[in-house]
Amino acid sequence: MAAAALTIYLLGLTLAFGWRSIVQWRRTGDTGLRLDAGPVGTLRWWAKLLFVVALLLGAAGPIAAIAGLPALDAFDHPVTRGAGLILAVAGVLTTLVSQLHMGTSWRIGVDPGEHTDLVTTRVFALARNPIFTAMTATSLGITLMAPNVVSVAATAILVMSIQLQVRAVEEPYLTRVHGAAYTTYTARTGRFLPGIGRLTAPAGTAPRDRETGTQNNTPHP
Repeated sequence: MAAAALTIYLLGLTLAFGWRSIVQWRRTGDTGLRLDAGPVGTLRWWAKLLFVVALLLGAAGPIAAIAGLPALDAFDHPVTRGAGLILAVAGVLTTLVSQLHMGTSWRIGVDPGEHTDLVTTRVFALARNPIFTAMTATSLGITLMAPNVVSVAATAILVMSIQLQVRAVEEPYLTRVHGAAYTTYTARTGRFLPGIGRLTAPAGTAPRDRETGTQNNTPHP
């Protein structure tokens, strides 16, 4: 099962990053890749670094399993591995569908000076970050297929990087660029899952996170 996990993971990365970039370039003349992490030590930099580490560990987990790293007993069961297979495949497919639903607005990373159309329809009407949700599902599926400490670390670090990227980088950027249109969208649509993580924005205040009750201090135009 570890070999299958590695195959699915590498295929998913190739399609999500390589194939999707080629499609974007053919449509727009731009790959959609925004790889600049900004100044060292900033939250944007840490989010990018953790994301890269998570991607590398995601491949290392199945490789370690093939090399003989023991599985975690609590998850070492055929049913669990089968569930992981289904989850990983579903995650890859959902990632690709969500990327396509972004159309020409699709990007990997953020260029603070760029303005793209706000996508709020189709899968983005269900959650604001369905691509990240799907990637997390894929990572969790791979972990269940190759349940060792490396795979668990990959998923944990991926979740950390996504939370940092979304809350500290993307939400402030989108609020600044799209203003009221984005805050209205965040008030009706969950962050990663339907209905969970919606933000409220009373007049004259920053949006408040319904999950944590903390203030989301995003800049306004």
